[in-house]
Amino acid sequence: MAVVWLVVRLYVGYAWVEAGLHKVQDPAWVDSGLALKGFWLNVTKIPAAPARPSITFDWYRSILQGLLDADAYTWFGKVIAFGETAVGIALVLGAFVGVAAAFGAFLNMNFLLAGSASTNPVLLILAILLILAWKTAGFIGLDRYLLPILGTPWRGDDDQHSAPTRGKAPQAAAIL
Repeated sequence: MAVVWLVVRLYVGYAWVEAGLHKVQDPAWVDSGLALKGFWLNVTKIPAAPARPSITFDWYRSILQGLLDADAYTWFGKVIAFGETAVGIALVLGAFVGVAAAFGAFLNMNFLLAGSASTNPVLLILAILLILAWKTAGFIGLDRYLLPILGTPWRGDDDQHSAPTRGKAPQAAAIL
């Protein structure tokens, strides 16, 4: 299955790298944040009836309006641009796949809440699947080497994996 997850990981990673690099190279995203300001202004508008607003949930519109009022787009554009790029690079390299996919899913969810469908539903589903398959999804990648070095939840001393002997209480470290 590692080969299947490699294909999924590369597809999602490439999509994030492409979206992130487009923003990183655009001064309207990383210098002034005006591209993000324009997006937020557009999605927070409430059109006259019978048209529907882009954002369905008032609480999310309030969050974006608060960010607009605080001029957060000036720094938030950088966060989005470099965040998308970092998620993509991590997924392509297979480094911390579960964490990278979780951040990607968070970004996808925010884009969906803002009313931007595009490829976000598909990328969100694939990110959730990558999170669930994190151990296998990064096997053909840097996770194969990084996670054992850092000590992953399934890795421990040999005593943890052997059957307990009768009369011997399990050690606290083996339980955790």
